[in-house]
Amino acid sequence: MNWKNIFIIGAAALLPVTGMSQANILNAKKPDEIGIRTQAQKDIDNDAPLDYGYVDDRDILWSKTVWEIIDLDERVNFPMYYPIDTVDIGSDRRSLYDVLMKNIKNGKLEDVYVDSYFTEKRKYSDLTATLQKVDTTDLGYEQINAGEELSPEYVNRRALDAADIVEYRIKGIWYFDKRMGELKYRLLGIAPVAPDVNFIEDESMAPEDALVELFWVWYPSARQILHDAKVFNARNSAMPISFDMLLNARRFNAVIYKEDNVHGDREIRDYIADNALFQLLESKRIKETIRDREQDMWAY
Repeated sequence: MNWKNIFIIGAAALLPVTGMSQANILNAKKPDEIGIRTQAQKDIDNDAPLDYGYVDDRDILWSKTVWEIIDLDERVNFPMYYPIDTVDIGSDRRSLYDVLMKNIKNGKLEDVYVDSYFTEKRKYSDLTATLQKVDTTDLGYEQINAGEELSPEYVNRRALDAADIVEYRIKGIWYFDKRMGELKYRLLGIAPVAPDVNFIEDESMAPEDALVELFWVWYPSARQILHDAKVFNARNSAMPISFDMLLNARRFNAVIYKEDNVHGDREIRDYIADNALFQLLESKRIKETIRDREQDMWAY
């Protein structure tokens, strides 16, 4: 073994324990000690999301804002969807929806909005009607009409959970930075999409017509939260990645469904109706136009 290999092995041994799928699992004497890091480990851990660099408006030669759909039925997007059942799994494994909802409930995630233009803010109490429904059965109405107190068994409650999330919609901006001389992408917002909770069991509606955006999260303010939440790495479970890394590195497949345009940012389906193939081709055309922009900047 040469000195180069010895140096690599030594450097790997000094990596923070946070790289493990479960911290302190090899040193734990009891199951209760799994995931508990010592103060020394916390002191040497400088784990934080990589800060965005400052970009002056004068350095942006060109930009294009796009909205995309991340379909959770695609295998490459599974890390955002699973696990949907958290009963028999560790607390370090959660889906993206569970991470967002947990931090909205406890107040850590405050920049939650109604739409992708981030003009109207919402709190968790304002989202109750969107996330759950309460329905009274016919027997319950008979109790009310008879002047009796409504029994709990006559009230049906249905709340959305991670298994109901069908897709995510993201908003981002592609821009050409003249100082760096390259095309870059900046994620601005993300929204979970699920069937309308009031019509989730209504089979008379087409599935695509019942989908609603539950809320929009201003992404830059959620980076630390998403950095602390880890994503399962199928290739190496000892080195999980964070949701922040997954999204910023665009380790997912997405389809453009809208771009900023003079027609009030209309969606592709608004001017190409009832033709899924042509809609997909139009999305691909927009993507290729953005991709060619960097090459065009260097063409003389």
